[in-house]
Amino acid sequence: MKHLYKIWLCVTGLVMATACEHEPLEYHVEKPLSFEAQEEIDAYADLKTYINREANPAFKLGAGIASADYMAKGVMYRLINRNFDEVTPRTELNHGAIVQSNGSLSLGNAELLLSTVKAGGGAVYGQSLTWHLNQNAAYLKGLLTPLIVESPAYVNSLNLSGLASGTLQGWTATNGVSVVENEGMGGGKAVKLVSGNGASQPQDLQLVSPEITVVPGKEYEVICYIKSDKPGEGRIAFEGLNNNTPEVDWMNTGRAMATFATGPGWKEIKFRIRDFQSDKIKLHFDLGYSPDVTYLLDAKNFYVYDTQGERIVNNLVPDGDFETGAGFGGWGNGSTRGVTEAGMGVQGGKAFWVTNPTKTGGFWEVQTLYELPGGPLQNGKVYNLSFWVKGTTEGVIRPEMQSSDYSSNGFGQVNVTTEWKHVQLATTINAATRSRFVISYGEFAGTVYLDKIVLTMEGATTGGETTVVEKTPQEKKAILSGHMEHWISGMVKNLSPYVNAWNVVKEPLDDANPAELRTGAGKANLAADEFYWQEYMGRDYGVQAFKLAKEHGDANALLFISDNNLHSNLNKCSELIKYVEYLESQGAKVDGIGTQMRISIDTNKDGIREMLELLAATGKHVRISEFEVALGVAANAATEAHYTAQKEMYKYVVEKYMEIIPAGKRYGITAWSPTADPTGLWTSGLNRKPAYSGFADALDGSK
Repeated sequence: MKHLYKIWLCVTGLVMATACEHEPLEYHVEKPLSFEAQEEIDAYADLKTYINREANPAFKLGAGIASADYMAKGVMYRLINRNFDEVTPRTELNHGAIVQSNGSLSLGNAELLLSTVKAGGGAVYGQSLTWHLNQNAAYLKGLLTPLIVESPAYVNSLNLSGLASGTLQGWTATNGVSVVENEGMGGGKAVKLVSGNGASQPQDLQLVSPEITVVPGKEYEVICYIKSDKPGEGRIAFEGLNNNTPEVDWMNTGRAMATFATGPGWKEIKFRIRDFQSDKIKLHFDLGYSPDVTYLLDAKNFYVYDTQGERIVNNLVPDGDFETGAGFGGWGNGSTRGVTEAGMGVQGGKAFWVTNPTKTGGFWEVQTLYELPGGPLQNGKVYNLSFWVKGTTEGVIRPEMQSSDYSSNGFGQVNVTTEWKHVQLATTINAATRSRFVISYGEFAGTVYLDKIVLTMEGATTGGETTVVEKTPQEKKAILSGHMEHWISGMVKNLSPYVNAWNVVKEPLDDANPAELRTGAGKANLAADEFYWQEYMGRDYGVQAFKLAKEHGDANALLFISDNNLHSNLNKCSELIKYVEYLESQGAKVDGIGTQMRISIDTNKDGIREMLELLAATGKHVRISEFEVALGVAANAATEAHYTAQKEMYKYVVEKYMEIIPAGKRYGITAWSPTADPTGLWTSGLNRKPAYSGFADALDGSK
């Protein structure tokens, strides 16, 4: 009997019989004598039948599920439906599975899964609305990256000389409009527009541009940048169009509207016009919709230009934005290179990537090369190089201008980090044969991403100037708050027909210092799906998350907070309770607390008991989530003693939960991976384990 479970793992003939009663396989395997113990376990009824529903009317026995296994509607589907009341999709409802690269919510797969669960008679527990893992971290980080403004490569038809001198010369305006220093993007000038306390009509706050000369029949693009100290509203109306108050897709949302919305962060307004009545137009900034709002309109990056006009930029690397190709060759050390998909560039477009598998002995042993289409550079001239770069790790690359005999003028070393950064360099050319732009990667092991490469001769008329605008902490908080509302409201509104309870905030506290929120600051290698809302929104990220879930969701849905290691870190358990008290002091409503119990056969039972006593004292619903008991050894090394200890631990936890948590507050217990070896109640071959009988006995309370 010592290695009883090694025999059980080999007997696959009983899979269907043990998993789904009355549906045996159509062939038989001779039963070993040691299977007498298995027969006793198999004689148990379905797990959920052991719950005393009169004493526990709201109790839900749950299971964590993987969508593919359940949706196949095979053995796993029947096992889950027969044994459990509720399912928790492990990843399918998380931010990373739902939020797309453009921020939209793709709910089709989630709705199909949840409707299948509902049709099978099950309930759904939704997790997790805010967490630091399983996030679309690339999208969230992208929201917070600097705003990169590149002036158009065309002559500006709008006269900005008055604004540049710090006056409104040539412009007309209502009261409350002035030019201010150091408040524009990058610290430049801005037009400050303040609406009065009685403002309610568009023209109550207005700025009118100088007259702009246009060519009828041509198409012009209007670009400007605006923000406000609080939510505001505005429009650009015209003089000289056939429709002077058009509906416009102001901010590339895919929807034309009469007005645009403003907030704490700089927003780009960009659209095209062409239906001119004559060769003169004016722009009217109408911002009087709301009282007591202060707007800033950047005075420098403000353009009206002919999209078919003469280009003034002279980028000697015209393929440097990589939107239509690369033009770069390369070699060395088994390296690879190419152009990314859209969305991976610094502003959401494409980028160029180079992967060097290992560092080499010389930096020149891995290179990319771009032959300048305009021929060699001018000897004795200074050339300026700018580009954006990031890497999968930190390292060094070296750009240079090279001749066919490999002599060169270098721009120096560039330190690459794991976040996009803007690099600006210069070098003086000392030969008339420099016709190649080369970058060396031999000192970098990993993948380098490059975007928006611009090479120009100093003093040349170039246009295409770049302004980098870092977002302030206040702007980052506002941006994330806006996305959180979009994300949570979309989830709880659309999935309310299926979800009875939500895990709103998961794992908020730091393990080492549980009085503080968890953070990724200083962590060497963040996972690709790792993002910490609290680093930008502070302690109130949880307040907002609960308020949004309550405001937009089903009024009857229960809202939970959960964390791990509460049984082994009672201080963390106490601090989680304090955080719940803080959330509610700020107006949030927390219905329940979940304890994520991934424990082992050696876990301290006193800690489990004390944790449950602390949670019971809160008066909140208490849920044991992600419940599993590890053996401390691999399944193929486990003995009968291991499985007996596992059974006893499962039984202990369930018994103590039923004993300590008041009946009306027992939300339920969720077996996280019920068929995982060696932690679950079944083997991966779907044979019941001794843990099954221990769990059932504890639920039954009569054995």
